[in-house]
Amino acid sequence: MKETFSMSILPEWNGLTLESLLKNELSFGKKSIHQWRMEKSITINGELKPWKNPLSEGDQLTFKYTVLPSAPAWKAEVDVLFEDEHLVVLNKPARLDTHPNSEADTQTLQNAIVHDLLSKGHSGYAQPIHRLDHDTTGAILFAKHPAIKPLLDQLLEKRMIKRTYIALAEGQMKTSGTIREPIGKDRHHPVRRRVSPGGQKAVTQYQRLSVDPVKNLSLVELNLETGRTHQIRVHLSSIGHPIAGDTLYGSISRQFSHQALHARKLSFIHPFTLKEITASAPPPAYFKHH
Repeated sequence: MKETFSMSILPEWNGLTLESLLKNELSFGKKSIHQWRMEKSITINGELKPWKNPLSEGDQLTFKYTVLPSAPAWKAEVDVLFEDEHLVVLNKPARLDTHPNSEADTQTLQNAIVHDLLSKGHSGYAQPIHRLDHDTTGAILFAKHPAIKPLLDQLLEKRMIKRTYIALAEGQMKTSGTIREPIGKDRHHPVRRRVSPGGQKAVTQYQRLSVDPVKNLSLVELNLETGRTHQIRVHLSSIGHPIAGDTLYGSISRQFSHQALHARKLSFIHPFTLKEITASAPPPAYFKHH
């Protein structure tokens, strides 16, 4: 399906050439830039113009591309927190995978957003920039076209997408702290991760928001400097405060049917508008009682 997306030349980009903008300011790869040039995929104010001409503030760039749906469509409700023509932030429910792990897996959040986009006349391209575990809820970012995806991937890699979580942890945690323990695979379990000297660097900052002495739970806010698989779950378990309901990592609480972990907020600078985007996901009801 042929699609287009547009972007305006901001004051910061006035006087740049198209090539300089794409390469130096937006950090597109050489392959993408070469393909757009050869296929004459970019118009300026609706016209094909030489790439060496200087751009002016307010000029409109329109990109044309051909793309297929990213996954089979699955009709299911999606909770949109923020959306424009480039990206969408969703509020993921529990008991749902972020994306398919096999061809037979067709009922995931990615399948649901593909259906939602197709129903609006969009190509159905939707690629997750990061992932949330099956039972983790909250804000998650998807790219809506193939040009924005590498730019968002770069933001994630450079730790420029700030992700804030909340969790209900067992016990009464310290007021605040930073956990700096590398994380690797647990060779005795196909899914579980563990703190391991030979693992990947992992840093989690936490701050205790409140304590429920009756239920022996701490409500904590967490910020990730890295994004390892199961990072928060492994780190909190490693200091003796597993997330309530997280039986994989040692929770003994039976108050929850899954780990009480929620991605509360995402914030980043939009690559095409340079505006700060902040999307907040309301916590599930069980957080409100703590």
